[in-house]
Amino acid sequence: MNQPIIEILKICDRHADRLNWAMTELQPHFPLSATSLGDLTDLEIAVLDQFSTRFGKLQDAMGAKLFPVILELTKEQGELKAFIDKLNRLEKIGAIESADDWLLLREVRNAFSHDYPDDLELQASVLNQAYQLARDLLTVFEGVKTFAATYL
Repeated sequence: MNQPIIEILKICDRHADRLNWAMTELQPHFPLSATSLGDLTDLEIAVLDQFSTRFGKLQDAMGAKLFPVILELTKEQGELKAFIDKLNRLEKIGAIESADDWLLLREVRNAFSHDYPDDLELQASVLNQAYQLARDLLTVFEGVKTFAATYL
């Protein structure tokens, strides 16, 4: 019966573990500047790519899969079509701390989808913001897992 949420949590755990690993590897390089970003080795850039990919994948998996299953698991009444309505309901029931904070995480994830190969300053700025917010993303995930455990 709870198999879908268990599978989704496994996927999110994998993204979270790899995001954590990338953050640990990159920690000595943050905060980034345009100069330091341009000086990264190919291996460091690969880890930076892992960071941005896992940040986006975790954020996407939670928003698209985990949050709807949490609402279903808690038997929340009514059909919520708008994503903001789902976030507000999740906040109301205590599954997430803040709908507004989640929207900020979503904005950062969206910033990754834009590539600015000639603007290292802008890239560094987006990556610095994401690196700061990645802990928040991981904290939200842990909170949602704890919340879900009470229903499993």
